[in-house]
Amino acid sequence: MMYERVLTGDRVTGKLHLGHYAGSLQTRVALQEQYETFVFLADIQALTTHFDRPQLLGQHLHEITLDYLSAGINPEKTTIFIQSMIPEIAELTLLFSMFVTVNSLRHNPTIKAESKNSSLDELYYGFLGYPVSQTADITFCKATIIPVGEDQLPHLELTRKIVRRFNELYSPILVEPKALISETPRLVGTDGNAKMSKSLGNAIELDSTKEEIIFKIRKATTDPARVHKNDPGHPDICPIFAYHGAFRSAGVTEIREGCERGTMGCSACKQLISTALDQLIEPMRELRSYYATKPKLVQEILISGTQHARSIAQETMAEVREAMSLNYFLI
Repeated sequence: MMYERVLTGDRVTGKLHLGHYAGSLQTRVALQEQYETFVFLADIQALTTHFDRPQLLGQHLHEITLDYLSAGINPEKTTIFIQSMIPEIAELTLLFSMFVTVNSLRHNPTIKAESKNSSLDELYYGFLGYPVSQTADITFCKATIIPVGEDQLPHLELTRKIVRRFNELYSPILVEPKALISETPRLVGTDGNAKMSKSLGNAIELDSTKEEIIFKIRKATTDPARVHKNDPGHPDICPIFAYHGAFRSAGVTEIREGCERGTMGCSACKQLISTALDQLIEPMRELRSYYATKPKLVQEILISGTQHARSIAQETMAEVREAMSLNYFLI
């Protein structure tokens, strides 16, 4: 049986929110019970769009680590590491870039979409080469399973192509990863107009207080076609109902029926989800508070995880250098 290793991570651009929890964190917590799991803090990739604000990375890195720990990622089961502190990832990125064409990057649909949605005036080299850097993230530890959403499949397919090309050119030492596609729909923001995102101001962070949850849900968009309380609603276009579906295990059918019949108003629906979200986040707040008072422990977790990841990266890099005949002084 082939040994399976999972790798996933987040760009270091701010606190995580319910969209991250529904889309990836829950899955990671489950996967760590089945596979050797690596989760990394992608600080270098954060610079592809935040290169003019590097001073923010340290704070964001700490906040996301607290989010990981509070959500249930166990450092005794999952290796949490910092991308920029694995220089072999940068070295692999450079070596891969020698045989990846600019056209293949420009035509990557994910890059095209993210470029269009970004606030960048020009297409920078680092941004264009994001998929190559991502390939290095995956291959340094020979990860075999990569949890992704549908929108990230083009990135992973390019990774697979790069791995195949390397193995054909030099030696079959790298592992071609496979996708574990998330079945959770992308969580809509509280404004109902886009995915949940802190930069758009439509997110509910994982450290939100009860009062903050109530406030944000109270202001959230609902069914725009429902003017009066007793009007029949359309739950499938309502962000609040999407939250019920994502975070509640019981009572969702009754809420749908009440909405469609006009017997449950939006205010009552919002009260129910506010209570459910507070119950979901409360244990995270408690665990986060515990780790927040122990910054040295959090630092030790990151150092230990990064050292472990680095040792694996060095082994892989030695194989890569041998395959490419770059181990000059060992010949």
